[in-house]
Amino acid sequence: RARVLIDCGLFQGGREIEEENAGPFGFDPKRIDALLLTHAHLDHCGRVPLLVQRGFRGPIITTAPTRALARIVLMDSAGLQEEEARRAERHRRRAPPGQTRERARGPLYGMADAFHSMDCFGAAVDYGRPVQVAEGIRATFVNAGHILGSASIHLEIVDGGEQCSVFFSGDIGVAGRPLLDDPQPPPAPPDYVVMETTYGDRDHRPWAESVAELIEVVARTRERGGNVIIPTFALERAQEVLYALSEGIRSSRLPADLPVFLDSPMAISATAVFNRHAEALRAGFPPTLQELNPFELPGLRLTRETADSMAINEFRGGAVIMAGSGMATGGRVRHHLLHNLADPRASVVFVGYASPNTLARLVIDGAPSVRLFDEQVPVRAQVHTINGFSAHAGRTELLAWLARCGHPRCVFLVHGDAGRGMRVFREALQDAGVPCQIPAPDSGIALC
Repeated sequence: RARVLIDCGLFQGGREIEEENAGPFGFDPKRIDALLLTHAHLDHCGRVPLLVQRGFRGPIITTAPTRALARIVLMDSAGLQEEEARRAERHRRRAPPGQTRERARGPLYGMADAFHSMDCFGAAVDYGRPVQVAEGIRATFVNAGHILGSASIHLEIVDGGEQCSVFFSGDIGVAGRPLLDDPQPPPAPPDYVVMETTYGDRDHRPWAESVAELIEVVARTRERGGNVIIPTFALERAQEVLYALSEGIRSSRLPADLPVFLDSPMAISATAVFNRHAEALRAGFPPTLQELNPFELPGLRLTRETADSMAINEFRGGAVIMAGSGMATGGRVRHHLLHNLADPRASVVFVGYASPNTLARLVIDGAPSVRLFDEQVPVRAQVHTINGFSAHAGRTELLAWLARCGHPRCVFLVHGDAGRGMRVFREALQDAGVPCQIPAPDSGIALC
């Protein structure tokens, strides 16, 4: 009697992934009664404008911070797609005579589509308060501790005389982080669990060690006279890196006037959302802003305009430059990598997950050179990966999170590397006697 969609994100990677994003959803958007959004990361909300463009007219139900952040993310995504389409068309027109001039594909969606999709967002929901989302389906959002406003969603489904419950993890956060509360369990033991497995095969370094390593990398790079480039996810990661840098300044391991460029209009806007939604931060965190607000560091420079972003490249050494995207698949960070990757004095610090076939993964895996804007750039900068900044729970925390869900009839593993992370995590659950599956794309499962 009802069709409810959980998340509607963009796949990230190479040309084949672009084809998949533009392809059919596998269902008719016109027949979806409601979309429940776990959080505002692009891989969870990035195809919402396309969903609306193709006929979805139901409500989009989520928390207030997610609604605010999703607006920023979708507008940024639309702007980048329009910019990439224009660049591809200019490149096509400049092709030498006689060379095939295949017309460049237009953007997946544009700014108008992003604006239109925001009209579907209904009243925000509160954590822990059940809400009827469609006929026979009631949802309770609980704090997932992943990014501001993120949620796991507990669905209670009534179908005739049958009743069952499904708990969708969304992305599970890391306990004990400074900005957000720990991930919360479902309001009642669910019959089924659908859970992410991004880091199903490994744990992260402790937060304090990761902060200390970042501070050390910045200090050593400054001594060499180089810049530190940090490809940064605009939501949560940028704010936590700023917090870590403020720790370095507070402890005098970094100078108080450390030049820090936050060269990401989306991250700047997201940081403003953090300040507006202090109620969604960890209890006790807002008072620490009075000591040294990580969002207002003495040397912090926010660059929204393109001209200001370009001017950063005149800064020859000693600065921390944070820019998107986190996987270096687009955005301003690619320009900063173009100007710094070949400099042996510089450092590039990756603080999040890098999908296969992305520029970030190529650099992390030791590529001697990479292609940026039709130029082959040698990788001479020092490359660091500090995975303790990840907003995803590691293997041990995933197991602990699942243990708080009781004894579900089956656990469905999604959102991970099928070649390793998901497989290794499934083996761990099977060894523990937990029924689990890795569903195939477009597969159907009878629950009730």
